[in-house]
Amino acid sequence: MEFEKRKAATLASIRSSVTDKSPKGYLDEPIVPLLETINHHPSYFTTSSCSGRISILSQPKPQSTNPSTKKKARGGSWLYITHDPADPESIIDHPTSELVFRFEPLIIAVECKDVCSAQFLVATAISAGFRESGITCCGEGKRVIIAIRCSIRMEVPLGDTEKVMVSREYVRFLVDVANEKMVANRKRTDGFGLALLSSGFKNPDNGNDVDEDDNFESLAENQESSINNGDLHPGLHQDLMPLSTISITGEPVEKLHLWGHSACTINKTDRKEVIVFGGFGGFGRHARRNESMLLDPSCGTLKLVTVNESPSPRLGHTASMVGDCMFVIGGRADPLNILNDVWMLDISKCEWSSQRCIGCEFPPRHRHAAASIGSNVYIFGGLNQEKVLSSLHLLDTKNLQWKEIEQRGQWPCARHSHDMVAYESQFFMFGGYNGEKVLDDLYSFDVKSCSWKLEVVSGKWPQARFSHTMFVYKHVIGIIGGCPVSQNCHDLVLLDLKHRMWRSVRLDFMNKELLVRSTASVIGDDLVVIGGGAACYAFGTKFSEPVKINLLQSLTMSENHAPPQHEDASVDVKTEASLSKPCVIQLERKYAKLGKDILKNFGWLDLERKLFHEKQLLSKDLEGSEDNHLTSQLTKGLSLKEITSSVALNLLKELGATKLTNVAVEAKKVAKSPLQRMKEAITSILNQKGLPEELLDELPQKWERLGDIVVLPVTSFKDPAWSSISEEVWSAVAISLSANRLARQGRVEANGTRDSTLEILVGDDGWVDHRENGILYSFNATKCMFSWGNLSEKLRMGNTACENEVVVDLFAGIGYFTLPFLVRAKAKMVYACEWNPHAIEALRHNVEANFVSDRCIVLEGDNRITAPKGVADRVCLGLIPTSEGSWVTAIQALRPEGGILHVHGNVKDSDVSSWAEHVSKSLREIARAEGRSWEVTVEHLEKVKLYAPRIRHLVADVRCR
Repeated sequence: MEFEKRKAATLASIRSSVTDKSPKGYLDEPIVPLLETINHHPSYFTTSSCSGRISILSQPKPQSTNPSTKKKARGGSWLYITHDPADPESIIDHPTSELVFRFEPLIIAVECKDVCSAQFLVATAISAGFRESGITCCGEGKRVIIAIRCSIRMEVPLGDTEKVMVSREYVRFLVDVANEKMVANRKRTDGFGLALLSSGFKNPDNGNDVDEDDNFESLAENQESSINNGDLHPGLHQDLMPLSTISITGEPVEKLHLWGHSACTINKTDRKEVIVFGGFGGFGRHARRNESMLLDPSCGTLKLVTVNESPSPRLGHTASMVGDCMFVIGGRADPLNILNDVWMLDISKCEWSSQRCIGCEFPPRHRHAAASIGSNVYIFGGLNQEKVLSSLHLLDTKNLQWKEIEQRGQWPCARHSHDMVAYESQFFMFGGYNGEKVLDDLYSFDVKSCSWKLEVVSGKWPQARFSHTMFVYKHVIGIIGGCPVSQNCHDLVLLDLKHRMWRSVRLDFMNKELLVRSTASVIGDDLVVIGGGAACYAFGTKFSEPVKINLLQSLTMSENHAPPQHEDASVDVKTEASLSKPCVIQLERKYAKLGKDILKNFGWLDLERKLFHEKQLLSKDLEGSEDNHLTSQLTKGLSLKEITSSVALNLLKELGATKLTNVAVEAKKVAKSPLQRMKEAITSILNQKGLPEELLDELPQKWERLGDIVVLPVTSFKDPAWSSISEEVWSAVAISLSANRLARQGRVEANGTRDSTLEILVGDDGWVDHRENGILYSFNATKCMFSWGNLSEKLRMGNTACENEVVVDLFAGIGYFTLPFLVRAKAKMVYACEWNPHAIEALRHNVEANFVSDRCIVLEGDNRITAPKGVADRVCLGLIPTSEGSWVTAIQALRPEGGILHVHGNVKDSDVSSWAEHVSKSLREIARAEGRSWEVTVEHLEKVKLYAPRIRHLVADVRCR
């Protein structure tokens, strides 16, 4: 009762006319609805809050030089403060003491009824972008307090009365930055409020709330719908499906306390195991892992797989079984190191091997999804730094070749943290996050036709979610867990593919399992769920225990709880069966949006059709406020996600819905690929100008991106006829490819500086910012060449262990390998040699932009003259087709005790062995001529890319000792 007493006293104080302890004396207006939503829940109340503010704080100068004195202890006063975007002209002209300009985002302190309630609210806040949220006070006999907050703050000193350090222009710049942060803060705040409402919190303005112990009356004939003790599931009370905790023997169970890991099933007659790899957490100090473990769910035996080598520690990767081999793709090694490597584990031999793949570029990514069909692994979406991806790639595991699939049909939007599973010749994908909202769509992809389809099925549609897990059992696709964490994510959701209907069964979460970024593997009739959890700021982390769920029993329970169908002869829209055949529903215009929402929610709306009628029956949607109020009245406060199908049919009846005949229904136009749009636009131009359609053969089938420049291949649009219509063509291509700037690649000049001949077709200049592997490359693309194919080699150089090494890069260019050595490999010093003036300009800019200029010395001119001697632990010779002209320089640059050379060259497939022998023999002779008694050996040959048919770009790692 103490919690209830404190809550009553706090809320009485908030709602009284007496001013509070804040400087202005009352709550910040922008977050009043959010605070009321939280305070209306029986398990929470807010104790303090700020919606976010821009301010200038005047602080007295420190009287003590004691560094331990905190700023806050010095006192001070606000000279300017606003909880809205600031007006630059309102900022004061001159400081009167030591001044600090600040932006501080939303912060709310909430007292919670118990730790479980706190964990739920923290997880919801983190999912909405408040990633520093956490439990700040918790313990035996203590109040449970959480803080909801994020890190988009800023604090900049302006100056004092003795010396003004900034100009008015700089203050305006600071205000613009702070205003951008204020807008981002508002978006996160609104998203947090919506996440609470979708998770069962009630809006106190809708007038339909009840106490948690009240029951609703029947909403539909022969069916009860209740909310009792926090139960957010209307309909018949379901039996809970128990979860069986797996008792682990062998290795400590803490090794399975993971999230973001992968798990694959070994499902043989004599071997039923789950193999687990990577993830975050584990035994001891929580960290990214690269352990391989085998779990036998029948007896709980967990053993560590002894391997000769393994992939680097990571999370957010995928693992797919193809025969006896498990393929691990991508993931995140650290916040800046997003991976695109491919590793294969031979299950029979327990041996890992890194796979060097050919084909198209596969950009780094994590939080993507994968499904294997036959010998092919399909990858969709994912996250690369801030970029959310929408590409579909195929890895042919027989030939180790990447292909980007040209997608047809109803193409899904970009997303990450989704999941997908294979069923026969299709794979199915559900949910995810697109950077702005959580998704609840279901897509299928047919590998034979290479076509996407947005699936429409009956039954109660699952809640939108991300970081969930999918699986296949017999003719059923299952979904479990996910975020936002809510009552609905405690269901096991099952899609019956035979009847095309959603079903679900409630799980008995005895230990408060948090199945976020967990894995689900089917062994016989059991679903083995491993890991999952969340991080709480200042409280630590929570991991779920490994559990089993009997799928046969779950399927039976879900069928028993399928909603009954009702008939009502008084209306045209009677039962779900009455909507099973194609028909058209007529509604009054003011109910159009609500009716469409109901139909869509239960999978009854055919999204592939559009409606034509004399009076345009379902016309443009109205504003949502009237519909929301009507929905709340008709459903007694429940959302459409919470009602049953029979209640939905009654809603349509209340809205006056009737079925119509003789109404024209046409198929909607499906989404077109960029290539299709470009081909149609160019065909139209050719027809208008009377030019032959044979010119379409020169349209590019692929293109690349440098920052905001789309680069067409050198072979495209080469016929002289294009020059007469070039302005129209380039504009049409740019629009088709959604390009701000358009360029065409040229041949690299065969001169010593290897200048670029890229031609800008749309846009003013060629300067571009291109981010790769967490490194920013800025350069003039019309003057400096850039190779996408060297991505894997730059990543490899960035992963070398050279923290205490001096590196000499003899062909630095714009920093292709210099920057990975400095930014990622943390080299002690890099001497960067370059003689192209355009590349030097970009190189100097890039070492500054990546904050590594203090560890880089740029040497301008011929490296045979400028390169240092006797200083290097490692020398990079990144010039193709050959770097042999600087081999003597490289030997001279190494320290007397030797070091490593990375020798690049273009080599015919038939000459690889002889080239490696030539490299080692030649370098050995050069070393001897320089008076060095070294052993020279080629330790590794790296295949970077195919440069031309049967010609490979190779790198020989040469050890001189």
